[in-house]
Amino acid sequence: MFADFLKRLTAPAPAPLNDTDARLALTALLVRIARADGDYAPAEIERIDRITKQRYGLSPFEATALRNDAETLEAEAPDTVRFTRAIKDAVDYEDRIGVIEALWQVVMVDGERDAHEETIVRLAANLLGISDRDSALARQRIAAR
Repeated sequence: MFADFLKRLTAPAPAPLNDTDARLALTALLVRIARADGDYAPAEIERIDRITKQRYGLSPFEATALRNDAETLEAEAPDTVRFTRAIKDAVDYEDRIGVIEALWQVVMVDGERDAHEETIVRLAANLLGISDRDSALARQRIAAR
């Protein structure tokens, strides 16, 4: 089902993603963050659904369907680099900061900051062209909520 999508992501010079594919790539990245510590908790799943509902104006059913597709894609995808490259090409800088905030929301939803999850957020921020300072500020904004 996702073979064509993955082929486009792994192309030497991938074309920018359309809205639907960008949503899928971002949601798959959120799933990857949530799974990084080996515990894909219900609170993380609920947070991913909430993020996609708010970010894209989806119904609960649509958010669940998007997450289900993203879970499948994440399991089949080779690495985080291609997700972030695709997102960077499809999303303006200010919106990429919102991506980092979404990642921090998933990391922090269970009240614990796992080293594996944090490593992926730092990698994603770097690959998205987000400075360490802006990523730290995004984390602080999420922690303050």
